[in-house]
Amino acid sequence: MAEPTLGALTAMITPAVLISGAGTLLLSTSNRLGRSTDRVRVLTARFKVLVGEEGQREPLAREEKQMIVRQLPRLSRRTRYLQRAMRAFYVAVALLVGTSLLIGVGELSGLATRAAPVLLALLGAGSLAYGALLLSFEATLSGITTREEMGFLVRLGEHYATLYQDETDRIREE
Repeated sequence: MAEPTLGALTAMITPAVLISGAGTLLLSTSNRLGRSTDRVRVLTARFKVLVGEEGQREPLAREEKQMIVRQLPRLSRRTRYLQRAMRAFYVAVALLVGTSLLIGVGELSGLATRAAPVLLALLGAGSLAYGALLLSFEATLSGITTREEMGFLVRLGEHYATLYQDETDRIREE
């Protein structure tokens, strides 16, 4: 009796590796979702400053407002990708736990579960793959947004460098 039980436990542990991976992806995705949400809040607050009287006098305020307006729809898409990925990972965990349970119940009860555990495991792995694909789409959008923002910061730095250079030239001439 010990040998079939050991075989069942071994088979039940196999999906646990994927469950652990899904848990790690869930944690990471949850953090990414939080950062994306925080970024929307930061950009919204910055936009409110830029449309105010004092904010409109800031260097490159118009360009920064345009950049923010372009980024908000991307951030919205990123958030949707992240939410879908989290859902896929939760589904994967449920399917993989179901796989372990079916294996255990089948072994202990003697019921022929046939291909059901394999089917659940395949669906769970597919759900993990779908979630990972969604994360790749989100990462692409994140990269686009970051590059755009870095380009703006370079232009802003050049603007300030020019101001300081003009001031330095003026002082030298005096």
